[in-house]
Amino acid sequence: MLFMGTCLLYCARMTMPICAVSMAASFHWSKIDSGLVLGGFFWGYCFTQILGGYASDKVGGERVLSLSAASWALITAGTPLLASLSSHTLALMTMARFLMGLVQGVFYPSLASLCSQRVVEEERVFLMSTMHSSTYLGTLIAGGMGSLMLDTYGWESMFYVTGFLSGLWAFMVWQCLLKGESAQIQTVSKKNSAGSLSRKLCLKLLAKPSIWAMVFAHMCMSSTSYTLLSWLPTYFKESFPEATGWVYNVIPWLTAIPSALCGGYFSDHLISQGYHISTVRKIMQFVAMGVSSMFVMCLVGSVTFPFAVLFVSAAIGATTFTSGGVSVNVQDLTPSCAGALYGFMNMMGSFTGLVMVSLSGYLIEVMMSWTIVFSLITLVNATGLGIFLIFGDARRVDLQDSWPVITL
Repeated sequence: MLFMGTCLLYCARMTMPICAVSMAASFHWSKIDSGLVLGGFFWGYCFTQILGGYASDKVGGERVLSLSAASWALITAGTPLLASLSSHTLALMTMARFLMGLVQGVFYPSLASLCSQRVVEEERVFLMSTMHSSTYLGTLIAGGMGSLMLDTYGWESMFYVTGFLSGLWAFMVWQCLLKGESAQIQTVSKKNSAGSLSRKLCLKLLAKPSIWAMVFAHMCMSSTSYTLLSWLPTYFKESFPEATGWVYNVIPWLTAIPSALCGGYFSDHLISQGYHISTVRKIMQFVAMGVSSMFVMCLVGSVTFPFAVLFVSAAIGATTFTSGGVSVNVQDLTPSCAGALYGFMNMMGSFTGLVMVSLSGYLIEVMMSWTIVFSLITLVNATGLGIFLIFGDARRVDLQDSWPVITL
């Protein structure tokens, strides 16, 4: 069910980027306008990260996820109706994206909290890799379905179908898995009381270099990933107008699914062979940020459509290795407050994502070139990777703070 929910999360999230070209033509948006609409998601996404992790630690991540899905389903299905309310479509669509980010912001902190509380350490990487693979499946489904529905039924149909499927998932989770299960969730919360005590001291953890290295690398990784997610459909549409839409909306994300699963298996295999956990985290992050940037830079200059799809597919596939790097590093360092800290980390990543997506739209509009955007992505990735390789670690840092509190 988590796999399906994460898949639908990205289906809903990718609906606007996929429909952005058609909507821009309908509403006469410039690149800067499109960047404002797409960036509106990250404004809302920033606000609920820490709250989502904290609430999941308190009442159970399952309930938070279900409520989040019901909310984003309603917003997604209502977006076409909102667009028809007045002529101020730019403001209304930006508001819709802001609300979408607001309700989806609790998802990953809740997932991190669930993983920390309910999954043993040696199985966490593969679980997170599986969840990450479902994000690419969601992007794949949204890309394939969107390419067909845009031409046949118009952009509005994409929002209706995605909203309906998300609402159906939320209803199934509530009816089949959560109804009458409050006692079980309360029991788990009591067992994790040490985590509740540790959360009071989470601010002290921000003085640790390994924490900030993880946070900074995640910020860079998130901002570049969000930029690729938001602008790749437009890049292909403008650079190769005669190309078939489903090819570039499907193949890169189809490649990412086995890549994410292989990355999780490879990470667990290295640990089982005796490699230090911090070494494995850095190897995985090097592939996610370093290798992917090499393929992104291959898009600079003149490139044919088949090679563009190949380079983008390789870059997206390499980024999935972050599920064995920074994405799971928070559970290595601070398992006692993984949900809240992951929320903080994701909040910072969302803010930088907002800046990068909006800045990319401005640069494309003013410079009339994609080269500067791909170069910016590479620079940000290189900076974040360098900081993580130097200061990153996987040794638990919350024990010295939480132990005195527990013994008292």
